[in-house]
Amino acid sequence: MAPNTEPSPLVMVDSAQSFEDACNALEAAIPAHGFGLLTVHDLGDTLRRKGIAFAEQCRIFEVCQPQQAARVLTADMALTMALPCRLSVFTEAGQTKIGMISPVAMLAGLSSDPELQTVAAEVEATTRAIIGTAAMAGIPD
Repeated sequence: MAPNTEPSPLVMVDSAQSFEDACNALEAAIPAHGFGLLTVHDLGDTLRRKGIAFAEQCRIFEVCQPQQAARVLTADMALTMALPCRLSVFTEAGQTKIGMISPVAMLAGLSSDPELQTVAAEVEATTRAIIGTAAMAGIPD
């Protein structure tokens, strides 16, 4: 079997920050890049409250840029299932990571509409910038 040469649909960066600092930095970076924060799910805490011995930390930030969301929904209401965008801060073996599923990769699997690919590319550029800003916050130049 040939190795998979497709780029990963997962966008992840390591951060030298603590989990809490990375969460705070992400929360600050979201509006600074024109997106709104809808809600935060503390998945790690939820699992622990359900009695699961889950050692890692994980928060999922649901974000939206209303004009971009409207463009997607105007083209295809079924894509409500792909919205809003989710950015994640999590730990893995002591390393803090910030990531998301690539909007371009996700929408490519859901629609061949060129307008939606344009929207996805614009959203991905901004969400990558949000992640990059958050990952580097507080790190001296």
